[in-house]
Amino acid sequence: MSTEKQALLEPYKLGNITLKNRVIMAPMTRSRADNDENKPTDMHVEYYTQRAGAGLIITEGAQVSERAVGYVNTPGIHTQEQVEGWKKVVDAVHEKDGKIFIQLWHVGRISHPKFHNGNKPLAPSAVNPNSKVYTPECFEQTTEPKEMSIQEIHETIQEFKHAAQMAKGAGFDGVEIHSSNGYLFHQFFNKNANQRTDDYGGSIQNRARFFFDVLDAITEVWPENQIGCRFNPSLHKSFGIVATEESIETFDHIIEKLNAYDLAYVHLSEPFTDVSDVPYLVTDIAKHYRKIYKGTLMINNGFDRESGNKVIEDGDADLVAYAKLFISNPDLPERFKNKWPIAEYDEDTFYTTGKEGYTDYPAYEEEKVS
Repeated sequence: MSTEKQALLEPYKLGNITLKNRVIMAPMTRSRADNDENKPTDMHVEYYTQRAGAGLIITEGAQVSERAVGYVNTPGIHTQEQVEGWKKVVDAVHEKDGKIFIQLWHVGRISHPKFHNGNKPLAPSAVNPNSKVYTPECFEQTTEPKEMSIQEIHETIQEFKHAAQMAKGAGFDGVEIHSSNGYLFHQFFNKNANQRTDDYGGSIQNRARFFFDVLDAITEVWPENQIGCRFNPSLHKSFGIVATEESIETFDHIIEKLNAYDLAYVHLSEPFTDVSDVPYLVTDIAKHYRKIYKGTLMINNGFDRESGNKVIEDGDADLVAYAKLFISNPDLPERFKNKWPIAEYDEDTFYTTGKEGYTDYPAYEEEKVS
């Protein structure tokens, strides 16, 4: 057993809770809610409980309404049946001394009419992202979305507030607003996706308005220190987003403004693709935003044990979120602690149904016995 002190394994005070370590389970779409209610099942309970050794679990994105859906078999957090399913997950994680936030999700235009009774998905503007989505039949091309009316924007704000209330009823420790990865909020932030000329388009302040309207609505339900927000500032040519010369300026504005809130954390992604040849994008997100954001900074994308420890030791982040490594290593913090081998994941089972590639990855101690 390794006795080496690791920054990742130190406890951390997050708002009103204490995390037992800084190894965070990142939110990951897994498409296992294959039931008519799109509710978590006993399989979700097992999956999340297996990973309760994380300092904090952030669940997969849970849609805030029927209009928010864009992927097959994803769970929601807007009906009582869904709340009851999530409550079983939360209770089981808490019994294992784990902490768990739920990610509140609206995909916007990254969807398809097949999810909406033939109606167009909602978006800030009628601009096709020219992306693909996984419908019940197959991967299909996106279509032109419907530009949201002011009334639909206000309704969506209330849908987020309602979902936040439902999350509270399920017993979660907090919520994360999924304002990242080309989904609805990111579409509002991006000039190519948002061509509005009203109060929700045009200037950087206007394009950020919808996000802050939702955040303010959620603070009426949850204390600020139980709310996290996720962003991907240098996303480019992915999830339908083509970055612009205003992209980093936009996120600088948003994250600077978040200093006025007492949030649980801001969760940032390092670039998903190589943007070193794009002069107006940032290649080192943690280092850039550590200078801007004064609160708890969580970073993710591509970290291992060594680089995770280093980013904390260097002072560029407080918490590190791991995604794929948590899929195949349910006991990831223990593996880091003891320097045990890291199991490989099978990408072919990321979005399938059933237990294969979901709950059948053993902990290292179980692996040794078998």
